[in-house]
Formats: sequence, C-alpha cells, structure tokens
Amino acid sequence: MDRDHQSITGLSIGRRRSRRTPAAGIGVWPATVLTGCGLAAILAAAAVAIFALLVSTGGFDLHLASLGYLGRVLGFTLWQALLSTLLSLSAAVPVTRALARRPSFPGRAWLLRLCALPMVMPTIVGIFGIVAVFGGSGYLASLGTFLGANWRPQIYGLHGILLAHVFFNLPLAIRLLLPSYAAVPPESWRLAAQLGMKGRDVFRFIEVPLLRQQLPGIFIIIFMLCFTTFAVALTLGGGPGATTLEVAIYQALRFDFDLGLGAMLALLQALLCAAGAWAVWRTGRDMAMGSQTRLTVRRYDGVGPMTRIGDYTLILLAGLFVALPVVALVQKGLFGLHAAAAPTLLLRASLISIGLGLGGGIVATGGGYVLAQARRHLVAQHYRRSAFLLALVGRLGLFVSPMVMGTGIFLAAAGRVDLYQLAVPGVILLNAVLALPFVLGLLEPALAGAAERHDKLCAALGIKGWQRWRHIDWPVLRRPIGSALALASVISLGDLGAIALFGNQDLTNLTLLLYGQLGAYRLDGAASTALLLLLLTLLTYAVIERWVGGRELH
Repeated sequence: MDRDHQSITGLSIGRRRSRRTPAAGIGVWPATVLTGCGLAAILAAAAVAIFALLVSTGGFDLHLASLGYLGRVLGFTLWQALLSTLLSLSAAVPVTRALARRPSFPGRAWLLRLCALPMVMPTIVGIFGIVAVFGGSGYLASLGTFLGANWRPQIYGLHGILLAHVFFNLPLAIRLLLPSYAAVPPESWRLAAQLGMKGRDVFRFIEVPLLRQQLPGIFIIIFMLCFTTFAVALTLGGGPGATTLEVAIYQALRFDFDLGLGAMLALLQALLCAAGAWAVWRTGRDMAMGSQTRLTVRRYDGVGPMTRIGDYTLILLAGLFVALPVVALVQKGLFGLHAAAAPTLLLRASLISIGLGLGGGIVATGGGYVLAQARRHLVAQHYRRSAFLLALVGRLGLFVSPMVMGTGIFLAAAGRVDLYQLAVPGVILLNAVLALPFVLGLLEPALAGAAERHDKLCAALGIKGWQRWRHIDWPVLRRPIGSALALASVISLGDLGAIALFGNQDLTNLTLLLYGQLGAYRLDGAASTALLLLLLTLLTYAVIERWVGGRELH
C-alpha cells in the first residue's frame, strides 16, 4: 500500500500513476471488490438522496431572522471547536513531552490505560463525571466550602463545553503524540547529549520539527470531533447562546419541526465537515495510537531536579484531571443506588443498549471488512482513484454526521411513514455509519499486512475461499476484528445522537435514560445509571475483545 499520505483516517492513496497490472494471486474483479463497491454505492446513493431531500425542502427559503440565528449558531460552533482544540493541544504537548522524558515510573502503564478510557467511555457518562467534579455541588465546590470560600463553579455554558472537550480530547492527543516521540531515532538523543544541547535546544531542533509534522493532522481531527459535538453541547450548553449546529438540527426537527431550517443547518454542517475530512487527508501523516506501556526511547535531556519536578507535576495534574471524573462517577454512583430508577426500567434499558450496541457493532464490522477488502484489491491492482473514492465513502460518518443523515431520513419519512416503528433499524444503521471509520482504521492495516505476507504463497499453493479464511486469514485477523467489533459496539452502545432523534418511550436505552435524568436534575438516580452504563460499556468491550479476539490480546 502506498503510504505517501497515510493518516489516522486512512483516506490517503498516493497520487502517482502506475500500470494497472494485477497483483499475484488476485483476480481481476473478485467477489469482494464487487460486494464492497456495491456497498459503497448504496452508501453513496443514500448520501446523495439525503442531500437531495435536504435541498428540496426549501431550506434556502429562510427568513432574515432564521439567517441571523444560523450565523450565530455557526459562529459559536466554530469558536468553541477552535478553543477546545487549542486548549487540548496546549495541554497535550507538555504532558506528552513529560511522559516521553520519563519512560519508567510507578503507575505509567496504568496512566496510559487511563488515557484510553475516555475514548471508549460514553460521552454522557463522562459528562456526568465532569459535573460531579466541576459542577456547582461537585468536588471543587465542596473543597471551596471546606476552605471557607463562598464559591460555586458554573459548569454550564461555553466553559463547561470546553472543559468536557479537553477531558475527552487531551488523552486522544497524548495517545497520538507519544508514538511520534518514540519514533525519533535513539541516535538523535545520543547526539544531542554528546553536543551538550540543553532542553530548549532539544525542543527546538528535534521536537519542533516532529510537532510541525504531527500537530496539523491531530488539530484537524480534534477540531472535527469538537465541531460535530452533540451530547456535550446538548447537556452542558446551558441555553440558546451555546447552541452548536448538531443541537440546532436536533431542536429544529424534534421540537420545532422546522424542516427548512433543519435542512439548511444539516447541509451547512455536511459541507463544512467534508472540507474538514479533505483537510485531514491533505495534511495527514503516519499517525498511530499508542498501545504499549513504554512508548518512548531512552533520552538524556531533562535530568535536572527542577525539570524532573516539572515533568512529574504535569503528569500528576493530567492524571488527576482524567481520573477525578471517573472516581467521582464511581463514588456518586454507589451512594446514589437508593435513588436509582426502577429495576425493571434499568433492566429493559440495559437490554436495549446491548441490543443496539451489538447490532451497530456487527453491521459496522461486517461492512468495514467488506469495504477494507475491496479497497485492498483495488490498491493492489493500482486502481488508486477508485480505492480513494471507496475509502471516502467508508468514512461517510466523518463528514456527514448521523444527525445530518437522521435529518434526511426525517424529511423522507415526513407524512409517509411512521418513523418510530422503524426506529430500531434506523438507530443501528446510523450508529454503524458513525463507527465505520474507526473500524476501517483498525482493519485496513491488518488486511494489508496479511495480504502482503500470504497472497503469493496462497496463490502458489492454490489455497482460496473458505479454506484460506479458516486456516490462514482468521488466525491473523482475529485480533483486529475483535478490537474493531468491540470498539464499534461500545461506540454504538453509548451514542446519544441517533437515539435522541429516534428514541421514544418504547425505545429508551441507558444513554437516553441518563440524559432524561440529568435534564430533570435527578442527579442521584443519574449517578447510578451512569455507573451502570460505564460498567456495561467496559464489560461489553472486554467480553467481545476476549471472545472474538482471543486470549492473545491479554
């Protein structure tokens, strides 16, 4: 596979033209390619149909007041995404640098595992933990009362949105930057020590070029995540002045039933997100999630006592920032068991969560495997433009959010179909589209590596079809498939966007139940629901990864 523009989203295919000669052991148009192209065509046709519906609803025939509202919403969405990204990266760079300079200290492995928790934690659960620490009756307020200060932090509004985004994206940025530090050749650090370079010189001549390569792609990824925020803005926005595009779409459809405004907002968001996806592809570098406990090499700088104290202080503060909401969630969840919802309601919501999560995970993993195989065959046969288009369709969830697709479904079904009778497949499909880019990010490198090792040998021995899958491909791909299925399932299990749009009294999962409890300020009951949702998410991830991925994962 050409890696000239490889990025975390996997959208890159080299631009060089080459002769279209089939690779050894690969047919001209195998069934996988045809199936993948068919699936991609279905997704692309659905996207085109949704956009056509959005435009045909009269979304451009808006009053001046609506245009003013649209401008305010767009401005706030861009502003909070920019601030959230800058704050996340401003904190991630010094913390990552400190972790890179301290390759071994007690608890380092657990800290890196803790940084992975917000990535699989349902957003609404993380929000509850943040409120429990930084809210008006949280840990900080209690500390202020204990110290005699009459101070109550205000968590709702722009500052609350920024705080939540930093909580979720700071660990992501650290996990993306650490492998880059580990990739610096050991000779560079030894040479810097032999030349007597001080810390600022090491940062200037070694780390700054590294950050200049990595930060643009990470910046755009985090910016897009913050730009398409829904649960954070819906829960912590605190009023019309802190409304993002996704929340405005939800309000226009669910409460106001203003199809024209909803269509305009959805189309605007889709265009901006498409521009962001294109920017990720253009600026992307070879980025990988760090999964090892020693994601660095030995360094010879930063040996002074003050530098050590500064590094360990940064690491401690970052660890506390990520760990305190989790600790508060567990503590308040246990103490709030007396106010928990009825056991039958919790059991029903849990079963619905598991069903929707597994459904979305299976659909995303199956579709992702077919698309990844099809793209691999196209790349091997040097159909690079077709492979790029296939990858772009597979990343539909990156630049066309589920809320936008839900808008199109809403508009198509208006007055024709009782949409709530088809809510279950709708939620599963939307969640699958949301998880599909992450599935492809895990499966495509694994499939490419397996093909590079086994294609020629299997072609020479005449091994193909089910026999190849059973005896050769499955043992190699079992681990990434298990990880992809586990990740897609927990993303679908904890997502609030699709269920908030299509959920009803008969289809209420733990996420929607928790949102309702938070909106009604039943915080004790919400604490127990949040703890149950977190435990269910972690258990689902562990069981799927262990059962599908096999024992070698552990």
